[in-house]
Amino acid sequence: MGLSAPLANAASERWVSDNLTTFVRSGPTDGYRIVGTVEAGQPVELLDVQNDYSKIRTASGDVVWLPSADLQDTRSVNARVPALSSKVKELTARLDGINDEWETRVSDMKAGLETRQARIEELEASSNSQSAELEQARSKMRKMQALLDTQKQDLLMRYFMYGGGVAGAGLLVGLIVPHLPRRKKKRHGFL
Repeated sequence: MGLSAPLANAASERWVSDNLTTFVRSGPTDGYRIVGTVEAGQPVELLDVQNDYSKIRTASGDVVWLPSADLQDTRSVNARVPALSSKVKELTARLDGINDEWETRVSDMKAGLETRQARIEELEASSNSQSAELEQARSKMRKMQALLDTQKQDLLMRYFMYGGGVAGAGLLVGLIVPHLPRRKKKRHGFL
């Protein structure tokens, strides 16, 4: 930088470094007297730069010099605090909203799970009841099948006995009839 290098953008916004409160001088070297201080983070307007010093205008309108190393291009922490505080409040409110929404969802899920669990238990009870009824029906069917089988055997036995009786009677008649005396037929005198 030259001895009197005017800025391309003469009025440029800067901030005093956040690290310290800075003494300001009446001119661009350490040889000029100290005329005051600027607070850390205070916004200033950069007017000119000579050697290692910058000419600034403070918020109160004072035009003074301070070391260029004590200026920064980014907004100071003090200037960002209100915006950051606002952002923190906004995010906290959103987080609270998310937390409330999450708790509502969890509560709804729990209620849904309890309903499903109750339905599962109801279905299991119904299934167990139907299984018991099915087993009773199978047992009854086995008994009926056994009874039907017994009745079939009884019926077959009756048919066998009836058939055997008819065959036995036929056999007896067949054996007895030939031994019965025959009656002679009366002949009519035609022969």
